[in-house]
Amino acid sequence: QVQLVESGGGLVQAGGSLRLSCAASGLTFSSSAMGWFRQGPRKERECVAAVNWSGANTYYADSVKGRFTISRDNAKETVYLQMNSLKPEDTAVYYCAARRGPIVRADPHEYGYWGQGTQVTVSS
Repeated sequence: QVQLVESGGGLVQAGGSLRLSCAASGLTFSSSAMGWFRQGPRKERECVAAVNWSGANTYYADSVKGRFTISRDNAKETVYLQMNSLKPEDTAVYYCAARRGPIVRADPHEYGYWGQGTQVTVSS
């Protein structure tokens, strides 16, 4: 049974930082591309960052480039999202997701496993 458990969300002031973590189990983590998605109120779920199986290739949404960094530790079966210079528009539920393949993708339909989500709220 695949489990993805996110942690690290919370309330932060604009300009602050948060680090999200996602601990995976039940899948071949080192063969799986991983992604972080978010869904704000009345918005579609969007990919903010994704990383391939090795960590060498990444994808970032234009809205977070230069502020967010995705990374992974295959030994710990964990993927991270470092979020700096947070803005109120970053407020959303953030989800960790795993692909059944090693290549980076931004389409949420490419991901077969999802965590329960963690709330990030950025106050102005």
